[in-house]
Amino acid sequence: MGLRIEVIIFASIVIILLATSAINIKNKSSLEEINTKELIFRDTTIIEVDQNRTLGSTYSTYGIRDAGILTLSHIEYSTDDIKLLRAKKGIFVGKKVYLDGDISVNQKKGFDCTAQSAVYNKKTGILNVTSPFTAIVKGNIMHGKSMRYDINRNILYAKVVHAIVYTAEANISN
Repeated sequence: MGLRIEVIIFASIVIILLATSAINIKNKSSLEEINTKELIFRDTTIIEVDQNRTLGSTYSTYGIRDAGILTLSHIEYSTDDIKLLRAKKGIFVGKKVYLDGDISVNQKKGFDCTAQSAVYNKKTGILNVTSPFTAIVKGNIMHGKSMRYDINRNILYAKVVHAIVYTAEANISN
């Protein structure tokens, strides 16, 4: 009384079919690509407003909003205090703007600055330059390692500064 080969093969096929239907071999993370892009645009001006006035405007040649973070290329930003702020790249995260590449800031009150990397806090009005910079304040030229500039109060804090300062007497004698 032995088992017949047909019964063994049939039982093996049934066991294999049950095992494969019970196990999910698919890797969902590789099959599902989550798309978080909310917005893509070119050559656009974004105007920030509140209920009473215009807070600022930003022009960009290319922008993308992905997972709540706005990344802009070749930006030009202006407010009541900033005549023009330019950078190759700007990343807007909340109230902070992370700037990279050929940054130039021209303030209406006589402050001009160039650098390669900076962070601008729109809420406090503070520009933190995290790379070597050149700043011109009312004809006085400064070069430094890094700086912090309060745009609203016109206060500049800088590290490792080399400056050329023109005094009132020097201007009178020329």
